[in-house]
Amino acid sequence: MASIIHHILIFFVICSCFLHNIYVASVTLSLDTDKQNLIYIKSQTITQPPDALSTWDPNSSPCNWTRVTCDDRGQRVVGVDLSSLGISGPVSPHIGNLSFLTTLQLQDNQFQGVIPGTITNLLRLRVLNISSNSIQGTIPGNISRCIELRVVDFMQNKLSGSIPEDLTLLVNLQTLNLAGNQLYGSIPPSIGNLSSLLTLRLGTNTLSGPIPGDLSRLQTLKILDLSINNLTGTIPPSIYNMSSLESLAVASNDLSGDIPYNVADGLPNLLNFNFCINKFTGTIPGSLHNRTNIRFIRFAHNRMHGTVPSGLGNLPELEMYNIGYNYIVSSRGEGLGFLNSLVNSTKLDFLAIDGNGFDGVIPEFIGNLSNTLRMLYMGSNRISGSIPPSIGQLQGLALLNLSFNSISGEIPSEIGRLEGLQELVLGKNKLNSSIPNSLGNLRKLAQIDLSSNELGGSIPITFSSFERLTSMDLSMNKLNGIIPKEVLDLPSLSTILNLSNNLLTGSLPQEIENLERVVTIDLSNNRLSGNIPNSIQNCKSLEQLIISKNSFSGNIPNGLGELNGLTTLDLSSNELSGSIPPNIQNLKALQFLNLSFNYLEGNLPSNGIFSNLTNIHVEGNPKLCYDSKCGRSDTNKAVIISVAATILVLVILISVALLFYFRRTSVKVKDNTGSFKGRHYMVTYDQLRSATRNFHEDNKIGRGSFGSVYKGCLDLEGRPQEIAVKTLDMETTGSVPSFLAECAALRHLKHRNLVKLITSCSSLDHKNNEFYSLVYEYMKNGSLEKWIRNGMSFVDRLNVVIDVACGLSYLHHECVVAPVVHCDLKPSNVLLDEDLTAKIGDFGLASMLIDKDQSFSSAHVLKGSMGYIPPG
Repeated sequence: MASIIHHILIFFVICSCFLHNIYVASVTLSLDTDKQNLIYIKSQTITQPPDALSTWDPNSSPCNWTRVTCDDRGQRVVGVDLSSLGISGPVSPHIGNLSFLTTLQLQDNQFQGVIPGTITNLLRLRVLNISSNSIQGTIPGNISRCIELRVVDFMQNKLSGSIPEDLTLLVNLQTLNLAGNQLYGSIPPSIGNLSSLLTLRLGTNTLSGPIPGDLSRLQTLKILDLSINNLTGTIPPSIYNMSSLESLAVASNDLSGDIPYNVADGLPNLLNFNFCINKFTGTIPGSLHNRTNIRFIRFAHNRMHGTVPSGLGNLPELEMYNIGYNYIVSSRGEGLGFLNSLVNSTKLDFLAIDGNGFDGVIPEFIGNLSNTLRMLYMGSNRISGSIPPSIGQLQGLALLNLSFNSISGEIPSEIGRLEGLQELVLGKNKLNSSIPNSLGNLRKLAQIDLSSNELGGSIPITFSSFERLTSMDLSMNKLNGIIPKEVLDLPSLSTILNLSNNLLTGSLPQEIENLERVVTIDLSNNRLSGNIPNSIQNCKSLEQLIISKNSFSGNIPNGLGELNGLTTLDLSSNELSGSIPPNIQNLKALQFLNLSFNYLEGNLPSNGIFSNLTNIHVEGNPKLCYDSKCGRSDTNKAVIISVAATILVLVILISVALLFYFRRTSVKVKDNTGSFKGRHYMVTYDQLRSATRNFHEDNKIGRGSFGSVYKGCLDLEGRPQEIAVKTLDMETTGSVPSFLAECAALRHLKHRNLVKLITSCSSLDHKNNEFYSLVYEYMKNGSLEKWIRNGMSFVDRLNVVIDVACGLSYLHHECVVAPVVHCDLKPSNVLLDEDLTAKIGDFGLASMLIDKDQSFSSAHVLKGSMGYIPPG
């Protein structure tokens, strides 16, 4: 019996050893397989620094390698973390062979290519993070095989396609982050099935359609971010009952509708509320001011109206309050008094009430706001009074913007105490007195804008302390004295130096050469004199140089021809002499050249920009020759020219006298064709938006077949100028051809009886949509259509007829390039200025008859409005 038991024990021992050897062999084989795959992955990657994976040695266990994690028994690789190693190249498909992997982190690298399909073999995977790379392609369609996934983070890549329904089968998912890609299509309602989801980020894509109400089934969700997409419709009311939500962000979409006053009642845990840049209407929900823990309230760039509700004093945790660019106004008699409630918000960092209709004065208690306040936007309102000295108590301030108001008085010297200030924007007000020297204490200042005020005195030498300044705009004031050479010793200046439209005297210092990085220099309309220093050729980054309407003399420096990036050069209305430097014709980027009204002489260059005379202005230089023969002396020719010129002058004088007599027996007309002579104005979308109060309905003065017209006000030629901004509706068929036709027609036209085109704007709006507009002079008396109906005197009617006839005569017979046929002449397209001078407008259907031998057979297809046929 004992012998039998002994043999049985021996058998079990042998079996046990055998099984153990098999187990050890299998473990070794599996770990070796993981090692081989990792070595192959390493061979396909380039890291920064190169030795970041130096411990990945084939002769050692992967469990001892950096960035690799094994299970507790050291038998399999369960974690790989290659984040922030500067890795480039594709994601290796061998990743899919690490079958026991639970965590894969590849974020913050430069991975390219697509997500390998083998990644769906990782059935134990719980964390998948490939964010902040350059991954392209689509999200793998069978990713639901990785049923254990808790975190999927593909943020900041180049993924395209739609959100696959397969993702919504990952029932254990807690974080889904697809933000910052190129995904399109609608948001799948089935995302509402992810009952464990805590974070859902789909922002910064091109998703469209409505927000599905099914998202409200995510009752554990804390973060919902759908910002920067193309979502439309209204917010489903059920979203406002997601009681676990801490952050609700839908900014930069095309959402609309009223926001319920009690929106926050069903969101007790709300910390972040971001509804910026949409089309929301209604008033600011007062219930938000009852959420005592809320940190961010953002409604900027919507269509909200009404006043600021009470309760701001209940928000001790508030960090950002942004209600800019709406239609919100002050409560009757309160002015800006509501700001006093924010004194209790001791963590306030960002306050923006700009672009609204707030009135009143800036209260003295503004200085009692939080010392943590960094950004203060109060521009584009109706604020009056002066800037209180207490503003100097806001020691944490990095940005102060009070522009586009009616603030008067002096700039308080206390602003010089704000040593952390980086942007000071006080332009477009009525500030007077001189610029305080204390501003020189703002050594961190990057932008200073004091333009369009009534500031006098000299430019403080203390401005030389601006070690980080990139932009300086002191234009349209009454500054006098010289340009301090110390102010030009600012090598950090890289955007603009604008001192135009002041009373500055003296010469342009040689130190201008220090501005090697500046893009725009505008010193126009001052009293500067002397030579233009040749050292300006060191401004290698210069694209726009505008020094017109001064008294500069001497030759045009040859160094200007070395500024290869120059696109705009305006030296007009000075006292420059000599010839035009030949190397200016080598400036390939040059698009606009104005040398008019100087004393230039010699032959006009013929190449480069000079080959197209429509892009240059050289009139007012009597000795300038337009061809090589103009310098030859020919007595007979001189006599003939003299006689002809005398006769021509007499004819012109007699014609003008007769025309003046018949047209203006009772009404004196102001001719403004000289306004903005030879000047090319460049305006941005933001400037037009500010000029028209965010294209406010109150500023709309007309609606045409291709868009709307808004009244606005821009600073031009040193003074505010009323303008009419014609915008295009991009969804209207034919709007772009109309825009191009109008630009083509008006490009070469200049006549007192044509509505003056000041400039145009082709840009992107705040939603990155195409934006086209034309900026015209504003015609105060509207269209002829209105006056005909309301009655006009016979004399006024006669004057209008003469004006229109003169305008048409110019269009048909006197245009420089080719005759222009208006194609839509009617009373509504004839506009009257303040003196009832008639001017023809709206050239959207105009045709240029380039070929003068062309017959009018093309006119068989008639253009124009019903009841009107274009005159031929």
